[in-house]
Amino acid sequence: MRAVPTWAVVMAGAAPVLLVTGATVAGARQPTGYDPIRDTISELAGQGATDAWIMVGCLVLLGCCYLATAAVLHAAGLPSRFVLAIGGVATIALVAFPRPKVGGSPGHGTVATVAVLALALWPACSALWLPRGPDAGHPARPEPPWAFRRPVALSVTALLLSLFGWFAFEVTGGSRTGLAERVTAVAVALWPLLAVLSARRAQLARSADPGPPVSPSRRTADAAPAEHRRPARGPAPRRPGRLP
Repeated sequence: MRAVPTWAVVMAGAAPVLLVTGATVAGARQPTGYDPIRDTISELAGQGATDAWIMVGCLVLLGCCYLATAAVLHAAGLPSRFVLAIGGVATIALVAFPRPKVGGSPGHGTVATVAVLALALWPACSALWLPRGPDAGHPARPEPPWAFRRPVALSVTALLLSLFGWFAFEVTGGSRTGLAERVTAVAVALWPLLAVLSARRAQLARSADPGPPVSPSRRTADAAPAEHRRPARGPAPRRPGRLP
């Protein structure tokens, strides 16, 4: 497993901080009629929002955090990293499809759905690609980090999809759309951080483990002088003066 750099941990940790801080600061800049329980984060970056650049900048940086995490999280496997990268690109693309001041936007709704679904499904992609646990056929192969084990990753995807279903229900006829969106967005932003920390912990544990001990007989055989070692098999050398 490749090393997880420190900056990757910083980028993954910045994602939920950017999301919460940006929504809080941008929400405080809105008129008194804005309600974070009822109104969505998308409205903070939409048309007619006060200081929309705050949430727009946070969404762009948030998508960059997802892309950076997908680039270095080799423990998740290539399919899972690709889906995570789609979520990052879709998050950045939200700024190109701002929500109108009145009514909805098919483009914004489509891009937002792609972003949330990609960020909810990428743990399951790693669970289906990686082995369930220790590989019996390759006992020396290390077990995947805990975040990428099949029961954990599939459970996380099920939870994130449930939150997305709650948000979709609130959009169609609920009164807590903003709350559902915020809980879902924070949840999908936290899991890349936990996955990076899991891979980092497994990497450090593997670096600290010296490996299986070498038996004394093997160590003695490896340390024996070259002249005492058994020669390779082959034809016996011919003695001088002896006829063939």
